[in-house]
Amino acid sequence: MGQVTPEEKAEIQALFERKNGLAELAKIVSADNNDLYEKLVKDMGETGAKFQQWWDSKAQQYGWESHPKGNWEINFQNGEITLVVKEA
Repeated sequence: MGQVTPEEKAEIQALFERKNGLAELAKIVSADNNDLYEKLVKDMGETGAKFQQWWDSKAQQYGWESHPKGNWEINFQNGEITLVVKEA
């Protein structure tokens, strides 16, 4: 369906890894530690927004097709983008 450059692949891979790392951290940080919790929530929001902005930007740049029940996925080995449609 699509292809991104090695630089673009590195950008989304870094965001993907950060997003997943923050999600794992959220499982062990309690709201009792207010400062750390607030920082984590803020970072998760910012990272999630950057992640979505990357996909939106590349979809527009490359003209990828979309689907209401679909999402794009990247193969981190080769930078290939595919549209995955989830059946209801």
